[in-house]
Amino acid sequence: MPQPQDSIVPFAALTGQDLVVDAVYAGGSQGTAGDDPVGKLVPVGNSGGFRYKGSPLRQDIRLCALCSSGKDPDWPDELDPQTGLFTYYGDNKKPGSELHDTPRKGNVLLRDTFTWANGTAEDRSQVFPFLLFQNTGRGRDVCFRGLAVPGAAGLPADEELVAIWRSTQGQRFQNYRAVFTVLDVPVVTRAWIEEVLAGCSSGPNSPEPWRHWVNGRQYTPLQAPSTTTVRTKAEQEPSKDKAALLAEVVSRFKDDPHGFEACAVELWRMMAPSTGRTELTRPSRDGGRDAVGEYELGPMADRVAVEFALEAKCYAPTNGVGVRDTSRLISRLRHRQFGVFVTTSYFDRQAYKEVREDKHPVVLICGKDITDLLTSRGHSTPEAVREWLAATFPHNA
Repeated sequence: MPQPQDSIVPFAALTGQDLVVDAVYAGGSQGTAGDDPVGKLVPVGNSGGFRYKGSPLRQDIRLCALCSSGKDPDWPDELDPQTGLFTYYGDNKKPGSELHDTPRKGNVLLRDTFTWANGTAEDRSQVFPFLLFQNTGRGRDVCFRGLAVPGAAGLPADEELVAIWRSTQGQRFQNYRAVFTVLDVPVVTRAWIEEVLAGCSSGPNSPEPWRHWVNGRQYTPLQAPSTTTVRTKAEQEPSKDKAALLAEVVSRFKDDPHGFEACAVELWRMMAPSTGRTELTRPSRDGGRDAVGEYELGPMADRVAVEFALEAKCYAPTNGVGVRDTSRLISRLRHRQFGVFVTTSYFDRQAYKEVREDKHPVVLICGKDITDLLTSRGHSTPEAVREWLAATFPHNA
């Protein structure tokens, strides 16, 4: 996230600064741990993902800085600016230790705060502010991403903090996946930070969204709808470190387009868990639809099924999906149906533009979306993707 030089707060001026959402705070240039800017902004450590004032074991933490590089493919921390939800992974990232037995006790911290978050107002008063920082990729500079609280509106408690299994070289272990909400607080003032450090997180300088959450668990997310409706080719391509994941999918199905249709349905299910019945169409009689299905809405006792049609194209990353392909799917959509188009490549600008400007109800899933999805499910290496493909589609091997 490059920033103009004049918008960066200099390292020498960090002490006493307010924290402004998406402002960049410069690191030092001495080549030592002291170059870290987070420790200059708040009195926490200068390394690691969990940095706090206090102790998780004594349960006396005053505030916590969550720091993310945003570049760990195995543990992809992610902020969704449009919803204000932030997904963060715990600190048990390799086998050999029990879930909570980590050096900095970050998972103990997560366990306790999410328990308090789902309790009474008195319980939530024990929750401390989480300050989110992300490396910019330029030296030690960091970007402040906002003030966060555990959980999210409408998300069940057992989905806010989940212990997930991973394996490395055949060794299995667990780590936490936590969901936070970034509150609609554009500036975390120095006055409030000082109150928090003094043990008064809901004092006179505390932000109103914070008090609403503590008192009544009301979430006021900082939501920033995207102004971009047409993604560029570059925005649809996987990053260099994930390109090999997509190559595994293309290699498996490059000579089996019908097999990729089954894969596309599975990818859609992973992305949209409320997908119900699906049916692949015959290759010779698909009518422009490789699969049809239902997406289920409403309470379990009274579901409403919305029909969709899915089209799948296993193209080489350099071969974009054009207007002819998207128009074919759109023309086959029936009344009250929506479309899903899954490709291993990208949608060219004209095709993408026509779908969005004409407001066709079509979900466009490109190569980058596929690799991000696979990574989020733990398939973060070519070997892991290969194993997933072999286990899920054994007849297409």
